Amino acid sequence: MIAIFLDLDGTLIDPKPGITGAIRYALGEMGAEVPDADALTWCIGPPIRQNFDILLGPGADLEAAVEHYREHFAAGAMYEAELYDGVGEMLLDLRATGAGLWLATSKAEDFATKIVEHFDIAPLIDGVFGSRPDGSLADKPTLLAHALAETEADAARSVMLGDRRFDVEGARANGLAAIGALWGYGEEGELHLAEADALAAAPEDVLDLVADLLGLEL
Repeated sequence: MIAIFLDLDGTLIDPKPGITGAIRYALGEMGAEVPDADALTWCIGPPIRQNFDILLGPGADLEAAVEHYREHFAAGAMYEAELYDGVGEMLLDLRATGAGLWLATSKAEDFATKIVEHFDIAPLIDGVFGSRPDGSLADKPTLLAHALAETEADAARSVMLGDRRFDVEGARANGLAAIGALWGYGEEGELHLAEADALAAAPEDVLDLVADLLGLEL
């Protein structure tokens, strides 16, 4: 089975207001310094516990921080996002190839499922793979290994689309091709250093890149 795995934040949606708002709320609840939202855009992509480990420093109660974050996120911040222009059309084009389309995100799976339903793209994908409440499956290599096992997809005939190096590293660890999404939060240099197989400047570029990497006839 051929599969296309899709990152969520910075790839399908721009989640900056919701994610940075929830982080700022959690930091305030933890009594820590609260940076401006623009100073937290680097937090879009990595697992949330990893972010709080950096933001709060050694000895911090990461589980308490994550709980505050999830409280704010679940209260509505998860929907403070926008679907990137062209994503709906991109998903329709990718579905037309006959490949399976799966979300693969470090975000908690329950949040990711609600978000794709909210933005009406759930019918365009075959399912959602995300992290567990305890933080397991949050790193992309482990998550994609799990997704490949569950879908029985052929890694050599599959691809990962994402905007950060974590997506590329997860793909490379599992033998998938990787396409970097330049419209997201990863810089072009970051994706080059991670050795993405191709870079897409916009969602409308993805179909041709997928076809080239997987040898599909359009």
